[in-house]
Amino acid sequence: MTSDTPPLSLAPPVSFTAALAAEPLVLDGGMSNQLASAGHDLSDELWSARLLLEHPDAITDAHLAYFEAGADVAITASYQATFEGFEKRGISHAEAARLLTLSVTLAREAARRTPTERPLFVAASVGPYGAMLADGSEYRGRYGLTVDELERFHRPRLEVLAAAGPDVLALETVPDADEARALLRAVRGLGVPAWLSYTVDGDRTRAGQPLDEAFAPAADADEIVAVGVNCCAPEDVDGAIAAAVRVTGKPVVVYPNSGEAWDAEARAWTGLPTFTPEQVTRWQKAGAQVIGGCCRVGPEAVTDIAGVLG
Repeated sequence: MTSDTPPLSLAPPVSFTAALAAEPLVLDGGMSNQLASAGHDLSDELWSARLLLEHPDAITDAHLAYFEAGADVAITASYQATFEGFEKRGISHAEAARLLTLSVTLAREAARRTPTERPLFVAASVGPYGAMLADGSEYRGRYGLTVDELERFHRPRLEVLAAAGPDVLALETVPDADEARALLRAVRGLGVPAWLSYTVDGDRTRAGQPLDEAFAPAADADEIVAVGVNCCAPEDVDGAIAAAVRVTGKPVVVYPNSGEAWDAEARAWTGLPTFTPEQVTRWQKAGAQVIGGCCRVGPEAVTDIAGVLG
């Protein structure tokens, strides 16, 4: 190493669970908007997962931008990466497994390249069944599948992601309490902690279940180290934190969207962001231990969050 080479971040000296108990953690922002801002076309059923195959370096760069902005945790580009989704594109099971593993490797490489002494963590994203369908049903739930069928869908890729060595599994953007129950079963015995994060509308899941009911199964799940919400309006976060704390007593993770609205017909974002640093202060005081952003939340906003959490 030459004298002008920046120091590289090493593997976390503490576990994610220990860090979670010690101090607030900053999550990254939206992977898709960071990739889009770099000029990558994501108009594809595989969404950002397509770049695992075609432009993996772009994913590393996106992670690096968030780490350099102050994020402590990077969420991998595996949200829409499934064996079934890759199979539709003619990608073999073995190659799909390689791409899932690669998603963790790329985030770890970005952490290694970040010049910092603070521990950096990798969360392996596990999106809902509806993300594979790429028809918007991850915001509705109610797929017509049983809990057993959903567990069988999720378990194989969870096994691959867990074997890739992330610090935590991010069971995220879950629209339906039934799917959450399937995921809680699917993570058993993998040896990697997980968080469970719903996407919500007001005080209910997207499928319409009250949040107290939705969070309840996670209370006794040893694998689940945090619960919360993501991919929702910032205004929906406060009630979700209260429900998560009341029902589970576990640390809370929140990463809402910017507050802009998606116009599906025009395929464009409308309105103005409503995500503010003042909200971050309030969420932390209410019990949120891990805070970041989802759609339309970029590195600048992550820097603001890091500034608030200190």
